[in-house]
Amino acid sequence: MKSILPITLSLLCFAANSAYAIDYQVHSPDQQIAVTVSLNDNKLSYRIDKNNSVVLAPSTLGLRLSDRDFYQNFTQLSASDISKVSENYQLFTGKQTQVQYQANERQFHLVNDKTQKLDITFRVSDDGVAFHYTALNDPKASHQQKTITREHTSFQLPIHSKAWLQPIAEAQTGWANTNPSYEEHYLMGIDIDHPSPSPAGWVLPALFNTSKSQTEEKQQVWLAITEAGVKTYHHASRLEAQSPNGNYHIGIPQSAEVFTHQGLLTTGKLPLDTPWRVLALGSLEQVANSTLGTDLAEPTKALATDFIKPGVASWSWGLLKDDSITFPVQKQFIDHAADMQWQYALIDVNWDKNIGDKKLAQLVEYADSKNVGVFVWYNSSGDWNTTQYSPKSQLLTKTARQQAFSKLHNMGVKGVKIDFFAGDGQSMMQYYHNILADAAKYQLLVNFHGTTLPRGLQRTYPNLLTSEAVRGFEMITFFQNAADKEASHSAVLPFTRNLFDPMDFTPTTFNEIPNIKRKTTNGFELALPILFISGIQHIVETHEGMQHVPDYVKAFLQQIPTQWDESKMVAGMPGKLAVFARRSGDTWFVAGINGENLVKELQLDLSFLASDKAYMISSKGMRGFNEQTIKLSNRTDITLQANDGFVMRIQATEK
Repeated sequence: MKSILPITLSLLCFAANSAYAIDYQVHSPDQQIAVTVSLNDNKLSYRIDKNNSVVLAPSTLGLRLSDRDFYQNFTQLSASDISKVSENYQLFTGKQTQVQYQANERQFHLVNDKTQKLDITFRVSDDGVAFHYTALNDPKASHQQKTITREHTSFQLPIHSKAWLQPIAEAQTGWANTNPSYEEHYLMGIDIDHPSPSPAGWVLPALFNTSKSQTEEKQQVWLAITEAGVKTYHHASRLEAQSPNGNYHIGIPQSAEVFTHQGLLTTGKLPLDTPWRVLALGSLEQVANSTLGTDLAEPTKALATDFIKPGVASWSWGLLKDDSITFPVQKQFIDHAADMQWQYALIDVNWDKNIGDKKLAQLVEYADSKNVGVFVWYNSSGDWNTTQYSPKSQLLTKTARQQAFSKLHNMGVKGVKIDFFAGDGQSMMQYYHNILADAAKYQLLVNFHGTTLPRGLQRTYPNLLTSEAVRGFEMITFFQNAADKEASHSAVLPFTRNLFDPMDFTPTTFNEIPNIKRKTTNGFELALPILFISGIQHIVETHEGMQHVPDYVKAFLQQIPTQWDESKMVAGMPGKLAVFARRSGDTWFVAGINGENLVKELQLDLSFLASDKAYMISSKGMRGFNEQTIKLSNRTDITLQANDGFVMRIQATEK
């Protein structure tokens, strides 16, 4: 590698066939991460090292627009001075409430063989790397809109790496043509040249262990790739299906992933940028604790936030399905929420037909008297699937949305669950933005289902409390295969799908599921609402089911927060074990699950908790519970049965 050239050289010219190379670097504030950007033979690449070990081998950079190409034809490169980025922001749903982001930023200015210009901005923080492209305007460019037709970004993993990846179901497949709904099981610990079983590719975030030794924990370096800052004119991305020799490429949505036959790819006038490509890296704990997915998101839009109140909800449809959406049953579930001291009750599909506006208003008024807020369900779709659930096609235009949202607001409804989106196309991403902006105007909270990854939208629009985009509990009620894999699937989610963005898994049942054999213990089920991050946590257990659990379990569920001030990974291995501690106010909660069908003896370091004792609930057999007080130390011993879990509650005290 050539030595670093002085920054005062603002422009470096290269002959078209020159073999001359130049490198620039930018480091993290703690100097442990180094990004090297290189121009060699007119080709641009970047490399990431941590503590002098390769995390990402030289990987390509570049962009193609409808009227210009930036790939293997660069003739000039210059770099800005390194500047410091420091931001503080608030999250209403996430691992922590107050977040501080610090990074070193550097812009790389490039010119192609037609004198067209491209900027690439890199930010390097102590927990990872982010970059995005901006195609600049020039005197010869027309004022017409341009389309980004291909991104040449690649991620060349070291050959010994392993991957934890979720395939994307092919568009216009599945029940009522509702795919992609991002509800596939993960392939875990696979070789990095393993192709996706779907031509649509792999979902973000994508998780990799880049270490030569997959067993020496202290030597392991993990990498999670995602994106953030998706604006209204952007499409969302994924990884392509093929990764020869571990070389992954940014992929684009399939042609059907659009809103009523409208735009697929990023389109706009120059200058035209891309979302941020985000790479969290370090130990598994560093990656699990990272907030890069929201650090790089668009800042919060100017809107009132006093109505944004995360909480827990009762939900009839999870176990009782369509027949439960009637006035008397929903009144019972409002009573259930009130008895559990939960903040919300969700009234799901076909409420407009089965209950109607007049009766819904009565339910909302009744719920308000019980100090319970009401969410109602909507079908987002127009003609992009064949679903019949209603209300349908009432949110497709701004006028229609505002009429619907105004009616709900005047009725006293607190939020909407909106289902059945079509994927990642530009017009579909704009639809998400439009819904969130209009909902905020009418002070409505939002839960997206049948949806893509939020990609940090919960920072931009704090009224977005959660999104599905996961093979959650409803699939367990439909398919034995999903129930068989619940433990391992749940144990990968805090490191993948739920790594940066809220996830509506709709967890927790303690009794039997009709026609399904549950494979997890009750301790496992009790841990999920603490382990999973969601601004609204829909608990599927019913009032009748709660009659069969001890009072101390009910008391615990009455106390669970959904807004966390602080989070910390305690122990874990994706798909095998997940133990996390989360703080709300001065109270810590610890939740752990065993993703494997074998007994585990854990030694957990809980010495960071400001108490020497914890109240703990664990399993007694498969369907029982046990409560005890446990002593905390730097080696707290806990035994987990197969597919088992536990929770702790610790009231902080001064040591």
